[in-house]
Amino acid sequence: MYLHLGQNIVVKKAQVIGIFDLDNTTGSYITRKFLADAEKAGRVISVSDELPKSFVLCGEDNGMKIYLSQLSTQTLLKRSETRQLDV
Repeated sequence: MYLHLGQNIVVKKAQVIGIFDLDNTTGSYITRKFLADAEKAGRVISVSDELPKSFVLCGEDNGMKIYLSQLSTQTLLKRSETRQLDV
């Protein structure tokens, strides 16, 4: 099963650890530091050139990845609940 994050990016649903709203979570110093450290380590992938609204934390075989998406958390949640991309 897959989750479409926007543009041409899909991830396996089993790898998704969490979907987070950027406006709500970046108010915390800890979250900002976490995202900054991940960016320095090359683990942040921007899905679109548009202003991101959410980030998706994924655990992969070669470590953790963070996808910045222009889609809202509600849209991503709805997509995760549908079976459109299930394989």
